[in-house]
This record gives sequence, structure tokens and C-alpha cells, in this order.
Amino acid sequence: MRRTKKIVPVAALLALAACAPSTSGQAGPAEAGAKPLPSASVDAAFDLNALVEAAKKEGSLLVYDSSGDIEEVAKAFTAKYGIAMEGVKSDTPQTAEKMTREHAADNVTIDAAMYEDGGVLMGQLIPQGIVQTWVPADLQDQILPEDRNPLRALSKATVFAYNTKTSPGGCPVKNIWDLTEREWSGKLVMQDPLGKPTVLSFFTQLDSHGTQALEQAYQAKYGEALKTEEKSAAYEWVKRLAANKPVLTGSDEDISGAVGAPGATDKKIGFMSISKFRNNEDKGYTQAACEGMTPFAGYSYPKYVGIAAKSKHPNAAKLYAHFIMTEEGVKHEIGEGGVSGNSTVKPLVDPPGLKDWKGQLFHTDPQGLVGDLQNRQIVSDFWRVNHR
Repeated sequence: MRRTKKIVPVAALLALAACAPSTSGQAGPAEAGAKPLPSASVDAAFDLNALVEAAKKEGSLLVYDSSGDIEEVAKAFTAKYGIAMEGVKSDTPQTAEKMTREHAADNVTIDAAMYEDGGVLMGQLIPQGIVQTWVPADLQDQILPEDRNPLRALSKATVFAYNTKTSPGGCPVKNIWDLTEREWSGKLVMQDPLGKPTVLSFFTQLDSHGTQALEQAYQAKYGEALKTEEKSAAYEWVKRLAANKPVLTGSDEDISGAVGAPGATDKKIGFMSISKFRNNEDKGYTQAACEGMTPFAGYSYPKYVGIAAKSKHPNAAKLYAHFIMTEEGVKHEIGEGGVSGNSTVKPLVDPPGLKDWKGQLFHTDPQGLVGDLQNRQIVSDFWRVNHR
């Protein structure tokens, strides 16, 4: 039986969501984010050599990350310090849930984690005492004050990308509203937002400080002002995008394969992490970011490092946090593009088509991440009823 979905204005969803259960997959109320975060920990008498020796006595370290790059970080960490580090790739919601359960059971195995979902980190895990922030004292002056609590290890980006072989003249999509047109129906490949917190955060952040750019882009494309019954231009764009039948996947690797693989013949646009540009060299893919796309070619988001409050290897976890805040550690995370949270570490590469990190991207505001978490149910429901 085929069901017909009615497209519901966001105003109706705002009322419904007030009594709806959380879909974040974590324990505890999002309202916890309204409280000030506990202060970050900074060792007054910091001695890196002493920390290394204490970490060696603990013997091992387990770190979870949403990126497979953590495996290379682990190899480098072990080679440098002689401490057995295991890096595990795990989606952020699953990592947060596992750390929550381990904390409650007093059976902690994960010592530290890299978090893309800043809303859950700041709105739940830190306020509930599951995760804590530790700032390396010897690097503190190299980290901007606003990046210290929680500790931003780096920023990454998700971009609209295309196949340079099938479109040798450049990205066939020039305006973000192009992706809502019938011509591109079923030709955008992206991760399912319902399982990708950074995409949901992108949608809510667009609503908070991206509406003017979207309205201007609409005016530039259609020659008239946007008229909408939705809450904002952001919700109108999300509604049209969802209704235009994007192909949803569970991984950026699948997106990269659909867009940039050598045998690809159809012109598709991928909404994917810049980390997948490594496939150009590793697999012979031909893909690049949509340079010149109006009003932006994608979005950047912060990635934080947190330590389990009940870690059995607290010194090793601190040493890892120190390591990832140096070029020697973070280079494995930003090898295909990205910006370190350490202001003295310069970007290593410019991803194909992304030469101007500041100017080409929509930037996530860390101050709005807890609000993103609180609005996640609303935007999730809005996407669900419009994707048909």
C-alpha cells in the first residue's frame, strides 16, 4: 500500500514537538544545556614528561571517533609514546549512548572520544558528568578562549561535490536552490539527516543565521523575493530539498562512490565530508567541491575532544588530548582538509574546489549547538514528513 504524505507547515510541528520524546538517542533532558558548563580542567603544575610517564604506567588507551582517521592517529600515538592506543570508528550517537551506559554501570572502557555532535556534548554529556574537558596547560595560549570549553580539536566540512570528469566545465549546480528543482530530483546523494546530527544542526543553524543568504540566493536565481508559509527561508529550502527525492545513504563513502567513482556516467551531486576527497588519490576518483556555488558550497562544523569522567586510564586520555592538539596528532584528521583548534597549526591542504575555507562555507556557530539539540525533534519531524 502506498501512503501519501502531507507536507506539514513547521508551525504545526512546533506545537507537536513540545510534547514529543527526544530522538537524540541519549539519556537526560536537552534542557540541561541551559546551565553553564562546568569549568574546563587545567593542571596548574603541568609537566608533559611526568604525564607521559604516568600514561605509560596505565598501559593502554581506547578512543572513539566518527572518522576512520582515528586509526591513523592511534598508530602515530603508539609509535610516539609506546602506549597501546586503539582507535575505533563509531557514529557519534552510538558513541554517546555507549559512554552514557558505561558511566551509569561504572564499567568504563572508552577513555576519550572525538565529538562532531557538539549539542549532545554540551547539552547532555558534560552537564551530566559523563564527559569532562581537559585543556593542556602548555598549549592553552595557542587555543582561542572560546575553543577551550569544550575543547575544539579541529573543524571539518561537509560540501556539495561533483564529478570533474562528467562535468569538466565545473560544478553543474551553481545555486543551492538548484537542488530543489525537478532537474535534480533523485540526483543529490547525501547521508540520511535523521542519523547524521551535523546535518540536522546545519538545518537549524541555517534557520538561526542563514536565512538572509538563502533569500538573496533565491532572489538571484528566480528574480523575485521568496514567498513562503514556512517559518523561514531555511525551512522552505529544507522542505523543497526533502521533497525533491534526494538519495539517502548511511555513509559518506557510499556518497563518494556514487558521485566520483571512475565508472560513474550520471551527473550526481554528493553532500559529503571533505575527508572523502582522499579517494581521488587512493581510488582514482574524480571529485571536487562545488566552487562558486551560491551562497555557499557546504558547511563547517567543530569537532571536540572529551575525556570520560570515569576513565581507567585518565593520564593516557589527557596525553591523547594533548597529542590531538598538536600538528603531529591532528594532521591525520585534517590531511584532506580542515582547521586545527590550535591556532599555530596551519591547514595542511586545500581540498579540491575549496580554496577559501572562510568565504565558501556556511559556518556552524558553537554558541547555538545546544539550541540545535533542543530543536532536533522539530527539524527531524519536518524532514520526515517532507521527504517522500
